[in-house]
Amino acid sequence: MDIAVAADHAGFEVKNRIAQMLRDQGHTVLDYGTCDETPVDYPQYGYVVGEAVASGQAERGIVVCGSSLGIAIAANKVPGVRCAAVFEPLMTELARQHNDANMIALSERLTGWEMLVRLVDVFLKTPAEGGRHAYRVQQLFEYTDAQRARTLKAIEAGQVTDAKTPDDLVKAPV
Repeated sequence: MDIAVAADHAGFEVKNRIAQMLRDQGHTVLDYGTCDETPVDYPQYGYVVGEAVASGQAERGIVVCGSSLGIAIAANKVPGVRCAAVFEPLMTELARQHNDANMIALSERLTGWEMLVRLVDVFLKTPAEGGRHAYRVQQLFEYTDAQRARTLKAIEAGQVTDAKTPDDLVKAPV
């Protein structure tokens, strides 16, 4: 599998170890840096791995920063990316099964090496279920300007305070 990896200065050591582990397993690793403790801006590393995954240059992506949160937020700005910040195996499995996550974000500061190895293993081995989840995953990319305007109008008019169904929530009359 072709896997893109990157990290900021707070995650580069773990990223390097993960990249080597992946190579040892026979994967092709696209390493987008960074490679030392020189401070860098994590969004740029989330974006580059996101673009590699969204464009098909990589099948999956793994990004690392101090907490995993900022770099995941950045990666999710790239259309086509579904990046989950993960901390334990079940959430990693569900991110793949239910959300078809094509990237994960890991924390160098909050997660030990043995757990990181397990998270990467689960991420790479768990298939997406599709089925009822496929429609929901598709909705992640359908929040258009028109839907946003309609939703904001409904909120401002107080029409979604007691939404019982998704139709009540996003298709409230304005």
